[in-house]
Amino acid sequence: MTASNYIVVIDEGTTSTRAIAFDAAFEPAAVAQAEVPLSYPNDGWVEQDGEEIWHKTLQVCRQVIAEIGGAENVAAIGITNQRETTLIWDRETATPIAPAIIWQDRRTADTCEALKAQGLEPKVQEETGLLIDPYFSGTKAAWLLDNVDGARARADAGELAFGTVDTYLIWRLTRGRVHATDMTNASRTLLYPLSIDADAGWSREMLDMLNVPGSLLPEVKPSSAGFGETDPALFGRAIPILSAIGDQQAALVGQGCLSPQTAKITYGTGAFLVANTGTDIPKSENRLLGTLGYGIEGGGSAYALEGAIFNAGTVVQWLRDELHLISDAAQSEAMAAELPDNAGVYLVPAFTGLGAPHWDANARGTITGLTRAASAAHLVRAGLESAAYQTHDLLTAFAADGADVALLRVDGGMAANDWLMQFIADICDRPVERPDFMEMTALGAAALAGIQLGWVSESEWAARSAPGQRFEPNMAPDERARLIAGWQRAMKQTLSD
Repeated sequence: MTASNYIVVIDEGTTSTRAIAFDAAFEPAAVAQAEVPLSYPNDGWVEQDGEEIWHKTLQVCRQVIAEIGGAENVAAIGITNQRETTLIWDRETATPIAPAIIWQDRRTADTCEALKAQGLEPKVQEETGLLIDPYFSGTKAAWLLDNVDGARARADAGELAFGTVDTYLIWRLTRGRVHATDMTNASRTLLYPLSIDADAGWSREMLDMLNVPGSLLPEVKPSSAGFGETDPALFGRAIPILSAIGDQQAALVGQGCLSPQTAKITYGTGAFLVANTGTDIPKSENRLLGTLGYGIEGGGSAYALEGAIFNAGTVVQWLRDELHLISDAAQSEAMAAELPDNAGVYLVPAFTGLGAPHWDANARGTITGLTRAASAAHLVRAGLESAAYQTHDLLTAFAADGADVALLRVDGGMAANDWLMQFIADICDRPVERPDFMEMTALGAAALAGIQLGWVSESEWAARSAPGQRFEPNMAPDERARLIAGWQRAMKQTLSD
C-alpha cells in the first residue's frame, strides 16, 4: 500500500474500545479490542473509569497502527462512541473529577421526575427533540457538579471541561488543544437545540433549566469535519482527526442511510432504531426522539427519528455471566432453536428502566409465565425473544409517527444470531437485511473521514451496496398475534405506574 492509505477508526463502546484500520476501499485491514469494565456502585448507577477508557483506546490504536506499518500510513483518524456517557475533567491535567456516568445510569431519575412535574417536558421536547430522562447527559453533568466536592466552583472558575466520550478522547488525543464535539453527540445532551444548523450553538434555555454553566461546553462541529491533529508524541507523527459521530448515527451512515425514509437498527449493548428524516424536523407524538442524524462539512446533513431499547446485548451477557446458563453468545442461538416454542415464558429486561416508547426509569426487569416445566433454555429463549418484541414496540410507534419502516437493516453483535434475526422478521412482519460485515459504527466513521479526504462522495456512499443475508417473515398471523399479546401482558406487569 502507498503511504497514508488507511483510516483508523476509534470505536469506543459501552463495554470495550476498538481500533479498526480501513483501507482506501473501506475494507478492514487490522483490528484491536480491549474490554473496559463497568461498575455498578448503587442501584441504577453505571460507571466507568475515564482514565481506563483513554489508556485502553491508546493501547488499541497503537496496536493497529503498528500492524499497518506505522503512523506514516495513516491518512486520518475517525471516532465513534457510546453517546450520552458523561465526563467532566480538569483542564490542566485531563484527569476526570469522577468516574464517567454511563448512558444507562439512572441516578438522576428523581431530578427528571421533578422537572416533569413542573410541566417542562413539552418545552424540552420542542427545544431539543428529546424527552426528560436520566439517559441524557445534561442531568448527569449537573449531578457531577453538585455531588463532587468543589466541582461547581471550579466549573465557574473555568477549570473544568465537560464532554461525551468523543470530546474526552479528542481532548486527550490533541493534548487539550481541541475541546470539540460533533452535532450528533451534542444533540444527546439535553443542552443543544434540535437544529442541523452547524452554527446553532448551545441552548441557553436548557443550560439555565439544568443549571449547567456554558463555560464547561465544547465547540460543536459537523460529524465529518476537522477536529484537530493528534499530538505527535502519541503515535510518532501528527494525524488529522476528520470525523466524530455518536455510534447509532455512525451506523446509520455505515448502512448507507443517507436518504430520507431509510433506517437501521443496531443490536449492541442496547438496541437503537434510527430513521433518516432528511430536512424534515422529527416531531414525535409517540415518545420517540428527534435527533440529528449526521452533518458533513461543506455537504449534507439530516435529522433522524430514534427509538432506544436500553437492554439488548446486556441480556445475553446477564444470561452468561450472572445466571451461567450459557458459556457464550453462540450457545444462546442453539438453545433457543432447539425449543418448539417459548412455553409462555417472557423476560422483560428492564434492568436499568425502559426506553422508548415507555420511558419508565423506575421499571425493573421481570420474568413471567414460569411453570414447573420451564427450563434454562426457556429463559435463554425469552431473553433473545425480548429483543424482537421491543423492536416491534418501536416499529409500532414509528409507524404512528408517520415513519413506517418497511425494511430493517440490522447490525451489531446480536445480529450474528440467525435464529434471532428470523424471529425478528417474523414478529415484526418485515424483511431483515444483515450485511456480512457488521461493524457499521466503525464503517460510518470511516466513511465520514473518507469524505473529508476525498476518497468517496456522499452520493457514492449512499449508492454503495454490501453483500449480506436477507430474512423474510414466515410466521402465521395468528401465531404472531398470540406471541405479541403475551409480551404485552408481561409488559403491563413490568411498568412501574
